[in-house]
Amino acid sequence: MDVVQPPRNDSPARMEPLAKLPVFWALQGKRVIVAGGSEAAAWKAELLAACGAEVHVYAEDLAEGFGALIVANANAGTATDGGKGDRPGHYVHHPHAWHAAIFADAVLAIADCEDEGEAGNFFDAARAAGVPVNVIDRPAYCQFQFGSIVNRSPVVVAISTDGAAPILAQAIRRRIETLLPQSLKSWAELARSLRERVNERLLPGPRRRAFWERFVDRAFASMATPEEGAGGVLLADAERLAEAPATGRVTLVGAGPGDAELLTLKAVRALQAADVILFDDLVSDDVLELARREAKRMLVGKRGGRESCRQEDINATMVRLAKAGKRVVRLKSGDPMIFGRAGEEIAHLDRENIAVDVIPGITAASAMASRLGISLTHRDHAQSLRFITGHSRLGGLPADADWRSVADPRTTTVFYMGGRTASLIADRLIAEGLPPATATIVISDVSRPGERKWSGTLASLPDGIAEIGYDNPVLIAIGSALAARAIDRDSRIEPLAQARAAG
Repeated sequence: MDVVQPPRNDSPARMEPLAKLPVFWALQGKRVIVAGGSEAAAWKAELLAACGAEVHVYAEDLAEGFGALIVANANAGTATDGGKGDRPGHYVHHPHAWHAAIFADAVLAIADCEDEGEAGNFFDAARAAGVPVNVIDRPAYCQFQFGSIVNRSPVVVAISTDGAAPILAQAIRRRIETLLPQSLKSWAELARSLRERVNERLLPGPRRRAFWERFVDRAFASMATPEEGAGGVLLADAERLAEAPATGRVTLVGAGPGDAELLTLKAVRALQAADVILFDDLVSDDVLELARREAKRMLVGKRGGRESCRQEDINATMVRLAKAGKRVVRLKSGDPMIFGRAGEEIAHLDRENIAVDVIPGITAASAMASRLGISLTHRDHAQSLRFITGHSRLGGLPADADWRSVADPRTTTVFYMGGRTASLIADRLIAEGLPPATATIVISDVSRPGERKWSGTLASLPDGIAEIGYDNPVLIAIGSALAARAIDRDSRIEPLAQARAAG
């Protein structure tokens, strides 16, 4: 049976509200209207022609660049597209102003108008003819908008801020430009040429998706264009996949402490490829938003003091899904290999001959150190770092811990899941000889909007945990390295103060 728990009450909608609907419109061979001869109108006309449209320009006079664009297009003639359907468009210049009769058979209308009156008239005339309309730089007269574009056609990325921040859209475009190699255009063209033949060989489902995921891996493996004969190699791969038995696999993925921006790129790719995601209660909604929309999501959280899924049920569910050919992501808060019971899950999957791999995540202690700007292994204070669970299976302190070693003053120790045993931890470490004045930090919900922090001494740790509470995930860090930044800052300030006093 599925170990599916009820959804969280605060879970976001599967699709958040959109300011505008992003639509990619085929314009090959279609008639479009551009009214006005300005450089702004020229830019829109060039964009439409690049989509293969027949661009009818209505203007008595053309800006120099616009006129040169039309002449160059006419001199180039009409090239063939080799059957790809992406032949460049062309321009038809009408050396007079626009009028209401021009909208017949048009699919889009764009204008650069000198004043509000003309803009309103153009807008009304286009709407009366049933033609979607955009008047440049006049949002009140726009039924659609143009976004910033990253062009790797047939791959096209468009960015919109709904007119609120065009500079932001341009900045986003520049970032995406650096992520997408120019060779992506050639890979996309290869994908288009293979699509029908791949569909003939592979039915919809896991095998076909596996083929295209391998294709994507090749496309992003280097900046190079596809080698000669790559299509034949890929089709042979599709034939092998068609004959192979359907087998799934499990990937243990570290979701980090909560902030989705701390995910690795490999983790995001795994979420995008998953058929089913088994996620912990501590995994943030922002992380889940990065998953493939079609993936089934199953909450299998385990929280201290609360009703939880049994580990045996989780193990059985992973095996059942993988044997059904599913790509399963076991999404764990933090790093799967640190207090995540990953060893038990891996051992169970190995016994069932299920392929399993692991994608590490940012563990909470590393996120804490980053947030506080503290080195956990400052060479003047700590020569080692220890992560330790703050409670045993029975709820008290871990009985098998070497507490004398834990109390080493040259070590930074971070206790996970130690909220309920914080007072016991403080008493035991002090009894083992760790100075009561040792720097101590308690932090909850690290990297999340509700993050809270307390700093003090080991002796006052019970006060700190009383202030922070332990209903949410809590870390307790202890060691002199935690005070190093304040000490360094004071050592820089003191000589300056002395110099000022001497002066």
